[in-house]
Amino acid sequence: MTDMFQLSAKKQLENSSPLAERMRPRTLDEFVGQKEILGEGRLLRRMITADKISSVIFFGPPGSGKTTLAMIIARSTKSEFIRLNAVSSGVAEIKEIIRKAENNLGMYGRRTIVFIDEIHRFNKSQQDALLPSVESGMIILIGATTENPYFEINPALISRSTVFELKKLTEDDIKEVIKHAIKDKERGLGNYPIKITKDAINHWANVANGDSRTALNALELAYLTAKRDEEGNIIIDLKTAEECIQKRAVNYDKKGDSHYDTISAFIKSMRGSSPDAALYYLAKMLYGGEDPKFIARRMVIFASEDISNADPNALDVAVNVFRAVEIIGMPECAINLAQGVTYLACARKSNASYMALTAAQSDIENKPTAEIPMHLRNAVYKAQKEAGVGKGYLYPHDFEGHWVKQEYMPIGMEGTQYYHPGDFGAEKSFKEYLEEIQKMYND
Repeated sequence: MTDMFQLSAKKQLENSSPLAERMRPRTLDEFVGQKEILGEGRLLRRMITADKISSVIFFGPPGSGKTTLAMIIARSTKSEFIRLNAVSSGVAEIKEIIRKAENNLGMYGRRTIVFIDEIHRFNKSQQDALLPSVESGMIILIGATTENPYFEINPALISRSTVFELKKLTEDDIKEVIKHAIKDKERGLGNYPIKITKDAINHWANVANGDSRTALNALELAYLTAKRDEEGNIIIDLKTAEECIQKRAVNYDKKGDSHYDTISAFIKSMRGSSPDAALYYLAKMLYGGEDPKFIARRMVIFASEDISNADPNALDVAVNVFRAVEIIGMPECAINLAQGVTYLACARKSNASYMALTAAQSDIENKPTAEIPMHLRNAVYKAQKEAGVGKGYLYPHDFEGHWVKQEYMPIGMEGTQYYHPGDFGAEKSFKEYLEEIQKMYND
């Protein structure tokens, strides 16, 4: 009787679950997208089909199918399947699972698969507790994460697992998911008289940004709230679609790969003198909740690294933007950031100072330290002066043009040149001045 009540409760729960959960694929044939790893003949598909799964890590953006793949494996495997919560599971629970896995293998010859969603939330002690059993094969680990596993997961666990990267779903994939949910009579909305326009589907496919859950949640909301026509049909047009998904699902995790990819694209766009692209990535970061001071700090670095003396004002602009961000705060400081971004993107570029520093640092690190010439050293005490320290130094301001022929490089490095100013902006005048000095030096 208890089993009947449990079965009935489970059935009611399934029927009342959100559409996105009800439509979760149950088999590989129902799975949409990820052809690179799940296409016919691909390794992961062969592993699942043959029930020969080994420890794997699924890495990809939200809504790409990581948890769904684990559930498909759970349905198709003959192994014991255990799901852990990465936030609430402690070392004691892990040890109990390991003990159970030992019994399963020793008494029944049955393997144990442990699925850990958001495995990057497992701390070091939890990961270390799993390692020996994964290493011995006692436990088969399936981890799912939105974070780069090579940064967030114990290297020893990574080395004993196969990492599969899932890509965000394409717009065509999302359209397929939506259409299937509308037609499916068992778990979807196939029993309801829904009339949906092509524009509505296209809008959701675009705005969902690769997350199937976002699209299905919008579809369910539209189905529940849309008006009916005189014949009782549920009409979902573009206007309804827009109302049901008012905010674009931007994939931006301030601590994840999207964070680093976006700031990289932002910097490279300014370096490539593309203010439009730089503004796009700026808007994306601010929309995703990025700390504006982080963005401003990177702009200050960029001003010296990529613009430098081609436009000395760039550093002033970047520093002033940083100060404005500190004083004003969001949302208004976005205007200051935009001004700075467009200035830096449109400024003349030079990395001459940065490359010169890199070359000098390389010499310091890889060559014996060269001696400072005596005439450049600082003589403080009488004994130093008597020993010739500082003797022979020529004070440039005492000479015409505020320059005098004199060697400044360390002994043995005479003639070494690190700084090669370019032909743009203020650096052009720097280059001409240095060439003039070099000519006088050689005369």
